[in-house]
Amino acid sequence: MTTPTGMMKTGAVTDEFDNAASSYDRLVAANPGYHRDLRTSARRLRLPARGEGLLLMDLGCGTGASTAALLREYPLARIVGVDASEGMLRAAAAKEWPANVTFHLARAEDITPGWARELLGGSADAVFAAYLVRNVPDPDAFLESVRSVLAPGGRLALHEYSVADSASAQAVWTAVCWSVVIPAGRALAGRTDLFRYLWRSVLEFDGRSALLERMRAVGLESVASAPLPGWQYGITHTFVGRRPLRRPGPGESGPVSGSREAACPPGEGPAAREGAR
Repeated sequence: MTTPTGMMKTGAVTDEFDNAASSYDRLVAANPGYHRDLRTSARRLRLPARGEGLLLMDLGCGTGASTAALLREYPLARIVGVDASEGMLRAAAAKEWPANVTFHLARAEDITPGWARELLGGSADAVFAAYLVRNVPDPDAFLESVRSVLAPGGRLALHEYSVADSASAQAVWTAVCWSVVIPAGRALAGRTDLFRYLWRSVLEFDGRSALLERMRAVGLESVASAPLPGWQYGITHTFVGRRPLRRPGPGESGPVSGSREAACPPGEGPAAREGAR
């Protein structure tokens, strides 16, 4: 049976984001820590030299809040924002950006190595995806696509809600949605479909352990997660991983590690987070 959330994912989600584009920035501005948390997740990519010489892809860039977070942390990188919503992209492109930031219209699940070569000129050194993997029809196919466009050793950071592993996080999420998020959506956007979908989709989405396993299953290595601070602690997380530097050889099992650790802040390594479930 297709759930209401599943029905939204068949295409209506993009339409709802188009409808909400004009009021979206005002809505997220009402969320304490929204922009700070995006910057924290961007920082957890731990890219060198402020991104100099690197190509970063911001999948599901929306109105550009996540793009701005990447730009603040990695001002010397080339940053490409990608979104399926024309309305959101128009809102993003209307803002002032330096020449190293560009935007493209595309569905995240349709991103391929050929697309990356043709439009970007090569593979991505890092991919950032905020609040996206929960919204795609097939998370596994999406993660496989992301892995395929990463350069060997390239890094991925997912900034995402995940509450399935915690009854208390589910309760807080539901209370906040029905007391704040949905009423704010009605007041600012004049409708609540997108925000009711947001509430349901987060409750139905993977717990941390399940999403980490999805990332491992598509061949990402050094996979780990870390929580975000503030009222969303235990609700919003950063999930990190990277593409191996090379494929496993004969007789080897699993990804072959490179010389660098994955994008994890000090004191937030995989063992610490796996033990925090």
